[in-house]
Amino acid sequence: MRTAKQDPGASKVKVISVHNRYLLRGGEDQVFESEASLMTQYGWQVTPVIEQNTYPDSVIKKLGVAADCIWSRRWYREFSALLKRDRPDVVHVHNFFPLISPAVYYACRKAGVPLVQTLHNYRLLCPAATLYRDGDVCEECLQHGLIRGVRHGCYQGSKLGTSALALMLQVHRSLRTWSKMVNCYIALTEFSRRKLMDGGLPASKIRVKPNFVLPDPGMRERRGHYALFAGRLVDPKGLPTLLEAWKLLRTPVPLVIIGDGPDRERLQEQLKDPAFKSVEYRGRLSHEATIEAMKGARFLIFPSEWYEGFPVTIAESFACGVPVVCSRLGSMQEIVADGRTGLHFRPTEADDLAAKVEWAWEHPEQMEAMGRGARLEFEAKYTAERNFYMLKEIYEFAIHGYSNRDRKEECEAALV
Repeated sequence: MRTAKQDPGASKVKVISVHNRYLLRGGEDQVFESEASLMTQYGWQVTPVIEQNTYPDSVIKKLGVAADCIWSRRWYREFSALLKRDRPDVVHVHNFFPLISPAVYYACRKAGVPLVQTLHNYRLLCPAATLYRDGDVCEECLQHGLIRGVRHGCYQGSKLGTSALALMLQVHRSLRTWSKMVNCYIALTEFSRRKLMDGGLPASKIRVKPNFVLPDPGMRERRGHYALFAGRLVDPKGLPTLLEAWKLLRTPVPLVIIGDGPDRERLQEQLKDPAFKSVEYRGRLSHEATIEAMKGARFLIFPSEWYEGFPVTIAESFACGVPVVCSRLGSMQEIVADGRTGLHFRPTEADDLAAKVEWAWEHPEQMEAMGRGARLEFEAKYTAERNFYMLKEIYEFAIHGYSNRDRKEECEAALV
């Protein structure tokens, strides 16, 4: 990668990067860290601001978290002081929920600092952040209002928790926080951009920038000898559909499963069935070990049943030259080109997945060609270098857009 000294176009920028971590580490944490590392490599000054989510163990603490998710006085006060001290060019928020809250948006506006927000999921549209409920895609809150999510208890199965989250969303919709306080939103795909526009976010403020891979793991050197699933062990990721498809296979295909999550014990119990003798569960591996396992796979299977944001796993698979068999759904069907960088199957339909897996296993030359296509797709769209310049343009848009609007508001105020 070129450094800032070798790239005179990469002027130094001061960035405060904000992220509220979840209880379990996930893709958003990886993207937050990768972006900070990328900007630092190009000579920018990055100040990471991190809050760690914890599980409230009493009613009083739960009520406190519910109040803070709407407006955290502590975060407004402390973030205002940070802005005054560091005087950044731009603030980039990855996740403010549940502890940081949109209060930091208002601190930025008061300090005159442009704000960029990456929307890794659908939190502003759906209390569960997934547009998924009871094993299927759900857009009821998008179409009929947030009360639907409260009725179903979509956030962690809790009507009380969902009520607090829905209240936060509605309060800030009423205040026009989402449309007025953010200078630029980053959507990860065109699909998610369209959904966010459907949810009322201003189209003029949404830019599309995919996730990326850092460092580049390089193209694999030999043909893979198993199928691979790498992801969180929860139903929305499509693991039940995957296992059902393996029961339907006429030809045994080796499958390696990597990951951890709430369904780990259930998976381990299921794999005792002789029908899964070709399935190996390796547990949770380090990132380096996961990449090595990916390079040993003939293809990656990504059977997720919700819209997804932008799975870094797919971009990593492309970087390794490994094609992807994925659900024909949401962002996945946008990222994976059917017949060119992988194969699509009908989401939740185990028989269709089994048919695609058998075809892929029986046509190694065609899958190798798709793997080469996947590597070319990575080089064209998902390298760190390309992502840096996309991020740079987004920051410039946020900074200049804010300055222009600010001057207009000052002129209008002077005329009153």
